[in-house]
Amino acid sequence: MFDNLSLKLEKAFQTLKGQGRITEINVAGTIKEIRKALIDADVNYKVAKEVTDEIKEKALGQNVLTAISPGQLLTKITNDELTRLMGGESEDIKIEGNPAVILIAGLQGSGKTTFSGKLANYIKRQGRSVMLTACDIYRPAAIDQLKVLGTQVGVEVYAEPENKDAVQIAKAALEHAKKNNIRVVIVDTAGRLAVDKAMMDEIARLKEALKPSETLFVVDSMTGQDAVNTAKTFNERLNFDGVVLTKLDGDTRGGAALSIRRVVEKPIKFVSSGEKMEALDRFYPDRMAGRILGMGDVVSLVEKAQETFSEEEAARLQKKFRKNQFDFNDFLSQLEQIKKMGNMKDLLGMVPGMGKALKDVDIDDNSFKPVEAIIRSMTISERENPDTINSSRKNRIAKGSGTSVQQVNQLLKQFEDMRKMMKTMNKMGGGRRALSALNPFGR
Repeated sequence: MFDNLSLKLEKAFQTLKGQGRITEINVAGTIKEIRKALIDADVNYKVAKEVTDEIKEKALGQNVLTAISPGQLLTKITNDELTRLMGGESEDIKIEGNPAVILIAGLQGSGKTTFSGKLANYIKRQGRSVMLTACDIYRPAAIDQLKVLGTQVGVEVYAEPENKDAVQIAKAALEHAKKNNIRVVIVDTAGRLAVDKAMMDEIARLKEALKPSETLFVVDSMTGQDAVNTAKTFNERLNFDGVVLTKLDGDTRGGAALSIRRVVEKPIKFVSSGEKMEALDRFYPDRMAGRILGMGDVVSLVEKAQETFSEEEAARLQKKFRKNQFDFNDFLSQLEQIKKMGNMKDLLGMVPGMGKALKDVDIDDNSFKPVEAIIRSMTISERENPDTINSSRKNRIAKGSGTSVQQVNQLLKQFEDMRKMMKTMNKMGGGRRALSALNPFGR
């Protein structure tokens, strides 16, 4: 999302390279480039000017330690200001009431319904019972879409397809939730192609009737400043509690993420990318600032790994590695877990320095499919004992997986090389330490 902005900011800081200290003269060019980079990223001009003025004020007169270059110091100041611009502290959603109601609002096409499904999954994983409510009574197939998402994440969806009164549906959903001891009700509402009086009146009546503990406004981050202006209009009427930025994996310049907090004065609470129900993250301003400045986001990467890989599974695999018993069943299981963590390019972008390296690299999540197809074409015995796979078996596996014998051979060789490496490390006593380093639980 912020690839172009990151590169332009990096170039801006390079203007200070070789400078011994920060002065009004040498910082002026850098500030100008930072402001230009922010405006090119579709950040509100007034916001861009305010932020760069604050960076300049804090930078001037600072003593540069011998261990820190002016460029490093200005990067640190910029990081702090971007963090403050996006809210400073992360804010989670409030879940209060019996049941707690979370009202979802936004324009049509912003990703409201998909976000509702992701949020249901997020809350369910916290151990709370949750129900989705279909109050989009205008868009064709909106109810069906919500039911599909509900099935995917394993939560109930309350809907009254014949009822054309959204407030009545929502009230009935609350009664149903109370009778069935459901802790949280997420209400997906109708959107329009543009802000209109009918939509505003309906969402306002829903909020009045439901008294939600949280009202979230969903924004398509690809619409840039239009998203910020729409959020401002909604907030004036609805006074929502927080913002959700969707489609961060799209071709977007990031202006909405950087501007919306200061313009609307409401926190960004979640960011969403892709269609996977797991692809929803709580928003942390400091981590996002770090990613923008090319510092990566290792904390979020580790958290994703901890959510996906259980401690018990990590210990089980460690034991199999020590005994050199890791097989294709284990390998396939790990592939499936990695895919649940999200878009592969986004994950690698969280590693410091990788964002720039991956800018023009196309990493397709479907690249795992041939490997999975090959493993799934093996018998149970072959997965457990790869050494038994001879030429005739390779031909059968290749035909069954729609790949070539060469691809099967390549996978078998890579798998065997990995097992040999682990065996060698175990003999040297380093296997346990290596696995502990790879294990997010630090065993």
